[in-house]
Amino acid sequence: MAAVVDRHTWTVSELTEHIKTLLAQDVALRDVWLEGEISNFMQYTSGHCYFSLKDAHATLQCVMWKSHAVLLPELPQDGQHVLVHGHIDVYGPRGTYQLYVDYLRPAGIGDLYAQFEAVKAKLAAEGLFAAERKRPLPPWPRRIGVVTSPDGAALRDIVRVIRSRYAGVELVLSPTLVQGPEAPGRIVAALKALMRYGDVDVIVIARGGGSLEDLWAFNDEQVARAIAACPIPVVSGVGHETDFTIADFVADVRAPTPSAAAMAIVPDGQALRRQITEYQNRLRQLVQTLLATKRQQVQDEGRALLRYHPRGQIAAARQQVDERHRQLRSYLLHALTLYRARLTALEERLHALNPRDVLKRGYAIVQRPDGRPVTSVTQLAVGEHMHVLLQDGRLEAWVVASIPDTPHRTSS
Repeated sequence: MAAVVDRHTWTVSELTEHIKTLLAQDVALRDVWLEGEISNFMQYTSGHCYFSLKDAHATLQCVMWKSHAVLLPELPQDGQHVLVHGHIDVYGPRGTYQLYVDYLRPAGIGDLYAQFEAVKAKLAAEGLFAAERKRPLPPWPRRIGVVTSPDGAALRDIVRVIRSRYAGVELVLSPTLVQGPEAPGRIVAALKALMRYGDVDVIVIARGGGSLEDLWAFNDEQVARAIAACPIPVVSGVGHETDFTIADFVADVRAPTPSAAAMAIVPDGQALRRQITEYQNRLRQLVQTLLATKRQQVQDEGRALLRYHPRGQIAAARQQVDERHRQLRSYLLHALTLYRARLTALEERLHALNPRDVLKRGYAIVQRPDGRPVTSVTQLAVGEHMHVLLQDGRLEAWVVASIPDTPHRTSS
């Protein structure tokens, strides 16, 4: 005889919630990059987008909320090869897992991103991004080397900012291309020219904003190694605030824009303004950190809130109402059947006890003139009037004699 194993039996909701918890605890599933082909793309009137991402062997359901979809330059089409980012979670009502997409772009850019991550990982492993190798900038530079295009807006921004903040400083331009296949070699050559020149206190490498392809020269491995090998502190001011390049990571200071790089290099002419600027920078950093923390909290709480979305609860409540309605209907029908059966039985008993049915078998009912039944000879006197009810009518009668029954004696 097999042994009985005591084990917990899951409900569907409990198992689904357990799976959701396991997925939420997997850090890798909260930061997923995925490449594939779009299929069954649909945007609802709410602005939310639903589609599948597939390759030759598998398909994954995806959701992109309106808040992220509005940032797309254009909506993707079925068959388009894309790179997406998001997190994996379980949609409770169906018990299926899907990717919640917060970023989407064509897969060609995804290839560049993969190259970017490969170079970044390689140089990070070598320690080129380590904080301990970062050098402080000179507080009062005399001569600043600039590696950028002589015709770009970046140089004009740097000159404008430095002249307005610290007019006594001297700028030494080492011109270079900042875009295209020849740009990496030209950037390295321009940087080495400033090294040979030698008499500069700090170097800024800069260019204006652009696409990932436009900024690709500053992700080149040789450019990164040249910056790391430079004996002079280097400030990177490439692109806009949201742009990050390998040059940013390897430089001693990363500035979000060319103008910000110039501001980071030179101090203000007045001590009070320097102090205010320092406080502003500290406050900005604190606010950015706080915003990043709060933003992460909002995202985490938003993901948690999805598990309690009213849509799922309403659907479950509707189904419960339908189930209760079915149960109530079944109960009422069963109760009516029982009541009908009881009624039929009572009706049959009533018919069996009906005095008129008894009269049909030859019996009669004796009543006083006022309708009271006579059940004993002692209730009427001789000569008294009475009614005799038969099955087909009534007789008027008078008592002529009253003869009580004599009890029968039994011999012992």
